[in-house]
Amino acid sequence: MDIAWLKDFEALVAQRNFSRAAEERNVSQPAFSRRIRALEEDVGVKLIDRQTLPLSLTSAGEVFLPQARSMLRTYHETLERCQTVDAAAEHVIRFATSQSLYMTHYKTHIAPLVEVGGLDIDLNSTSWSADQFVTALQQRYCDVILTYWHPAMDYLAPLEVGKCDYLTLSRDDFLPVSKTDATGPIHSFERNDKKPVSLLSYGTASALRAVLDFTLRQNIDGPKILVVNQNALAISVKAMIMEGFGMGWLPREMCKNELSSGQLQIVGGENYISQLEVRLYRARENTKPTLNRLWNDMKAIVETGETGVGLLQQQ
Repeated sequence: MDIAWLKDFEALVAQRNFSRAAEERNVSQPAFSRRIRALEEDVGVKLIDRQTLPLSLTSAGEVFLPQARSMLRTYHETLERCQTVDAAAEHVIRFATSQSLYMTHYKTHIAPLVEVGGLDIDLNSTSWSADQFVTALQQRYCDVILTYWHPAMDYLAPLEVGKCDYLTLSRDDFLPVSKTDATGPIHSFERNDKKPVSLLSYGTASALRAVLDFTLRQNIDGPKILVVNQNALAISVKAMIMEGFGMGWLPREMCKNELSSGQLQIVGGENYISQLEVRLYRARENTKPTLNRLWNDMKAIVETGETGVGLLQQQ
């Protein structure tokens, strides 16, 4: 299957017209029509209903469309990955982390060291699924990953038994929080058999989903819970909590200002709070000089408790 056929198909779905789609793809209409037919022959079914105006998809076409888009997305991500790997010079350290950790612990623990030390960082703050971070490190798409760690995060197990090193930079609390009003938290764990607690949860792609499931399993006798929304990003879960749609769990570092101001309040006792570690992982066989320098500096910070700036000023 030619990747160009998938792009043609996507253009035709958008335009619902062979002439306009051919113009968008910068080919003649006859050539464009032949390519669409070639795609249909390759798939083995008709994808386009040519009897309707505007054109529409057949039932098979409706099924094929999301798969075609997925294949195109994978294709473009693979190209981007290859280009990034090729372009990265030996002195560039390629980081990968989630948006929540980039906004909190990266800025606190790593950014000052990078700035003062003059290190060249390629920072990929991404919405990858949890296991993609592991794959990226194993396949050298990145040199370092910054991630939360908890015993329930099974996806990190390959790094634990593989040829990888890690540093624990800090620890964080995973807190159940709710928006407040004049009377206190809008949502709480006070038992109410008639009305379940509205929970803003994490999707299965999120690293924090495993920790949330673990916490809830430890409190199986707690109040009834109704999941009203799931999201892969902690920052999106926080936004929903701040709008009052339900309660949810957040790393303390993400919501410390709102807790301090009283906009958010912790709900539930200590049994509902889980401990997170914030870890750096690297492949042991990665001998990039600048990576070794950063790793040694970070290790010294962990061991001495110095700040990145303070450490460098002593060197």
